Amino acid sequence: MPRHSGKAVMGKSAVTSQSNTPPAAADTFWTERRICFLSTPRPDGTPHLVPVGVTYDPETRIARVISSAGSKKVRNLRAATPGTVVAVSQAEGRLWCTLEGTATVKDDPEAVADAERRYAERYKTPRPNPQRVVIEITVTRAMGTAKPPGW
Repeated sequence: MPRHSGKAVMGKSAVTSQSNTPPAAADTFWTERRICFLSTPRPDGTPHLVPVGVTYDPETRIARVISSAGSKKVRNLRAATPGTVVAVSQAEGRLWCTLEGTATVKDDPEAVADAERRYAERYKTPRPNPQRVVIEITVTRAMGTAKPPGW
């Protein structure tokens, strides 16, 4: 059977679409442990893409990434103009999702502790880091075959 012919196979399209994603898979896609990728703009405008852990709150539409204050991704965001758009993505098999939005770096203890708690729920308890900050992304767009609930 051809892999990417685009022809109908047994009455179904050979291309996976949003409607073919099982609802349970889409609902848990941003809660199960997965490596994600964050893209931030370098000062010269080129993308800086790095693997990260991401948590997403569907009620507030905020994605969070914890990081060290001196990391390149944080330095990129601090050098960027306010309202800079970033993207976080994850994929597994045919399921994928990209969340885009504006990023803010926060270093206040309450925001960092909240982000660490959320990270521990999805991944594991992060190691102690007195230089930790949180990148909060106010999500304005979701794309993919496994968008979070509400999109």
